[in-house]
Amino acid sequence: MPLLARMLMAPLTMEVRRGAVAELGALLADSRVATSGRVAVAVGAGQGAHISGLIAPTLCDAEVFRVPDGSVDSAVSLGADLRKGAYEAVVGIGGGKTIDVTKYAASLAGIPMVAVATNLSHDGICSPVSSLEHESGKGSFGVPMPLAILVDLDFVHGAPPALVRSGVGDVISNLSAIDDWQLGSVERGEPIDGLAVSMARTSAEAVLGRVDSVESDAFLTVLAESLILSGMSMVVAGSSRPSSGGDHEILHAVDQLYPGTSNHGELAGVGAAFCFFLREDEHRLSQVTGCLRRHGLPVTPSDVGLTAEQFTAAVMLAPSTRPGRYTILEHLRLSEAEVRDRVEEYVRAVGH
Repeated sequence: MPLLARMLMAPLTMEVRRGAVAELGALLADSRVATSGRVAVAVGAGQGAHISGLIAPTLCDAEVFRVPDGSVDSAVSLGADLRKGAYEAVVGIGGGKTIDVTKYAASLAGIPMVAVATNLSHDGICSPVSSLEHESGKGSFGVPMPLAILVDLDFVHGAPPALVRSGVGDVISNLSAIDDWQLGSVERGEPIDGLAVSMARTSAEAVLGRVDSVESDAFLTVLAESLILSGMSMVVAGSSRPSSGGDHEILHAVDQLYPGTSNHGELAGVGAAFCFFLREDEHRLSQVTGCLRRHGLPVTPSDVGLTAEQFTAAVMLAPSTRPGRYTILEHLRLSEAEVRDRVEEYVRAVGH
């Protein structure tokens, strides 16, 4: 892909700071976002009233829509409202579910979307994917990336710390995904995009060794930038390959078999650690588990309430969640008995 094309896919603007929601009007005054100022705003159910009050002084003409949940139905309904209203752009303000619904709704309406994140639980802030719930579970849907991205640290500090920390698990799982992509290249001749790999690795390494945590603005800024960079790596690659490997296959399998077990980022972290154990990469395993523990994130299946048997079942199902994707799981092709043994060995190795 030509460098110019890649540059054109970058967001119009990206800011990580306090007070971003209250000053949203300044961004939307940019004619590259909306020429007439006819903009819709989608907010989550939890903080909807508070956010609406904050943006009212600067977005007098904007219509606010409430996003009740993270389902396909909600996204389709919002998309229909956006088409009927002939809006030039839509702003999604909230956590991952709200932003994912708004991204998909914007794609249905054929208008640009501005993402304003009030949480940092995963890399969906900027990714070209919406993860939405439907009657059969949860699915991933391709969408255009947001036109602009703001992260409001005031809201992030007010979010449940466990959710914010889970973003760490999602971004460091890039390291496992990259190894899987390189494995696919060696074993199957799969082409690799070097820029996408560099972006995904840089985002993970930026967080991996930090000793501060979600209490500090400095850490949250780096985490936000890393999650956004991770999302952009997928845009460059044209797929989720640089940020989703065997680790994400495992988390999707857990979501299918045991809905509500844990959140995306926590499961991605556990999946990544287990994949490094399967690779017998002791150095990366130690780095990843050390990072997870430093941030109070789960490391073993029991940390998320799963037995060894349940986690074994998820690992066995995992390859079917991403047909055609080659990862360490497809490479080893372990039997159920072999997976159970590896899970038990993993728990003994890291469960201290």
